[in-house]
Amino acid sequence: MYELNEKIKDLKPYDPIDGNYKIRLDANESCFNLPDYILKRVHDVIDATDFNRYPDPAAKRLNRAFADYYGIDADYVTAGNGSDELISVIMTAFLMRGDKVVTVLPDFSMYSFYSSLCEAECVRFEKNNDLTIDVDGLISTVNNTGARMVIFSNPCNPTSKGITREDAKRLISGVDALVVLDEAYMDFWEQSLLDEVQSYSNLIILRTASKAVGAAAVRLGFAVANRTLTNALRAVKSPYNVNTLTQEIGRIIFESKDWLEEAKNSLIALRKGLYESLKTLENAYPEKLKIIEGSCNFVFVKTPLAREIYEFLLTKSIAVRYMGDFIRITAGNTEENSELLERLSEFFKTE
Repeated sequence: MYELNEKIKDLKPYDPIDGNYKIRLDANESCFNLPDYILKRVHDVIDATDFNRYPDPAAKRLNRAFADYYGIDADYVTAGNGSDELISVIMTAFLMRGDKVVTVLPDFSMYSFYSSLCEAECVRFEKNNDLTIDVDGLISTVNNTGARMVIFSNPCNPTSKGITREDAKRLISGVDALVVLDEAYMDFWEQSLLDEVQSYSNLIILRTASKAVGAAAVRLGFAVANRTLTNALRAVKSPYNVNTLTQEIGRIIFESKDWLEEAKNSLIALRKGLYESLKTLENAYPEKLKIIEGSCNFVFVKTPLAREIYEFLLTKSIAVRYMGDFIRITAGNTEENSELLERLSEFFKTE
């Protein structure tokens, strides 16, 4: 009888929160859907699509729109079926069996997952107690272990903290390993290295359309790197990895610069408002809540009551992300944030 191999036999499928909830603050999605005038252009593209034809394997128009929005060269851009696909492709292509890859914990769980599938050895570097990264310690770990890659999110999911441009450049220059900076949340911060990728031989930056861009439904991500790394990525990815509709919808959205800026600024304001309101709650219950200041579209909360809060909110049709001693709360719209805070106050009054 056929048996699964050791690396996959005990794996479980990804299991997000199941059920229909009135307020979803668990997945770090944008709370803004696309406006009607962009949706009109999307509908026109659907009507004009030749569904019997393959998509552009190079995603040229999409890459140009993305590059133009961020002010970079499209020759440095590779589109992917979400950042997840690109992480998998990068690890599969740039790592050999037994190579070491350094991850920085806590962080996005898929990094270690994909490293296990390509049979690399995952070296886990722990963050400081305040959830910051000891950059010098990370450099030493990468060099002392002979790691071929280091990958982490900046700013971080789930901690919402990040390292500055200068610290990132010091890391990249201080190691021989490939540095993969996942900037999925960098639209909410001002410390990106997108404009400097061509200066480094060992840097790949990941971006996504699932957060500030508000297009999680189409599954679209980008890898940005110098010409050599970009040519390698384009050679090893699947030829038609980004479908025609995703390419065209992504192009339309990235051409809508005014809307993107408006949505991004609104999300930052909503996160700041949520943070301040949660800090007020922390001041009232200092032994039960610690609100982490950060730079993403969510707020990270440390609490000994994480499980209880999570389950209570579900009974009120509000979903947040439970993470052991923490909960992660995506910034919703004004009404969603208000109801969340009202329910949290209710919880603590009865606790």
